[in-house]
Amino acid sequence: MLLERIYDEDLSQASYFIGCQQTNDAIVIDPRRDVQVYLDLAEANGMRIAHVTETHIHADYLSGTRELAQATGAAVHLSGEGGTDWQYGFDGRRLRDGDTITVGNLTLAVDYTPGHTPEHLTFKLTDGAAADEPGYLFTGDFVFVGDLGRPDLLDEAAGGVDTRYEGAKQMFASLRDKLLALPDYVQIYPAHGSGSACGKALGAVPTTTVGYERNFAWWSRYVADDDEQGFIDELLAGQPDAPAYFGRMKRQNRDGPAVLGHRSPLPELDAETVKKDVEDGTAVFVDTRDQHEVHRGTVPGSINVPAFNKPATHAGWAYDPESDSQPLVLLAADRDTAQMVWDHLIRVGIDDVAGFVTSLDGLPIVIPELVSPDALESTDYDLLLDVRNASEFADGTIPGAQQLSAGRVLWHQDQLPEEGGTVVTFCRSGVRNSVAASALRRAGHHVVELEGSYLGWQAAQQ
Repeated sequence: MLLERIYDEDLSQASYFIGCQQTNDAIVIDPRRDVQVYLDLAEANGMRIAHVTETHIHADYLSGTRELAQATGAAVHLSGEGGTDWQYGFDGRRLRDGDTITVGNLTLAVDYTPGHTPEHLTFKLTDGAAADEPGYLFTGDFVFVGDLGRPDLLDEAAGGVDTRYEGAKQMFASLRDKLLALPDYVQIYPAHGSGSACGKALGAVPTTTVGYERNFAWWSRYVADDDEQGFIDELLAGQPDAPAYFGRMKRQNRDGPAVLGHRSPLPELDAETVKKDVEDGTAVFVDTRDQHEVHRGTVPGSINVPAFNKPATHAGWAYDPESDSQPLVLLAADRDTAQMVWDHLIRVGIDDVAGFVTSLDGLPIVIPELVSPDALESTDYDLLLDVRNASEFADGTIPGAQQLSAGRVLWHQDQLPEEGGTVVTFCRSGVRNSVAASALRRAGHHVVELEGSYLGWQAAQQ
């Protein structure tokens, strides 16, 4: 058996390539949308991707299931559980509790494990060449290393009302009846790691075992004591703010993400064309430099999506392709960087990129407004906005600040001052702040960034 974990540091997302080395057939679980990595693995190992599946309807990234199936002819397998509201809108074999997928000598048995979402599945893998019992468990967003998938995303991002309580009850039952019914030696391979917003305390270690979680996970004592209410209370407490783009991901993943097929390399554009498009409002300029370079000058109306600091995540915060339909133009150091950023953007459904430029030469320039921590008290503003998560805000903030996380601020502009008002924004170090501030400026708000953000303010108090 061949087992490869493909990990996206940007979205803290794991997918799995699993192959039978006797028949050279393979299956991919929870693929991302830029699928070349799976095609390369198949070619390098002389395998054919015969099957593709996913554990659930994802909220944090756009699934590559349809993309990979079109590229390879693989059979698609999708959850048929969860009720009518959570049925997939595209073709594929519907899986139910107890079903199996056969890949050469490998058998993946389906367990229905609702809780994180109503339709969630896990896959128990038996390597028939070595054993007749499952030794591997692909848990999706059910069980992470040291944590569990949050059951409140339908409320937070998909328009649900109090679905979190039923989800938490389902999670408790899934742990008790499914996970803990397995032997301790079974290895767990989750769909996310540390940094994901799909849970609140995910471990950075890539795998765990049923036995380790049974003995050391925070939730195990509640299940052992049959304390459902204690479990629910702790599971729901302190979950991180869910980025608003998660709602769009849920809808698109349920209905079926658009299939991109072959993508031609991005063209390098001339400054005169880009200048005209930006000034006419027919393109969105994306500055992929870090916030320090952006603060020395950028294109008016641009959004900041740092190329080497979670570009998919930050683009999902700063740009909504459903309401802002103009194509993007990237400022990137070179063609490879521009192509890499585009690969990340399509993971969150931002597909329309017209091309790239490698410098600001010939383009209009504006210097983003900053205020130093020492000058903050004497600055006239209407709102001091902390764009960190609610948990960070609760641990301490600047007196008088209000909280609205960077991943939600573009969708909650009703909480900002009316036209003409001044907003001073900050995060912890300035990265998230630059992303959020650029998005709000593009939306028409007068935004001043706190230089050095919260860390800078704290240093100035000493």
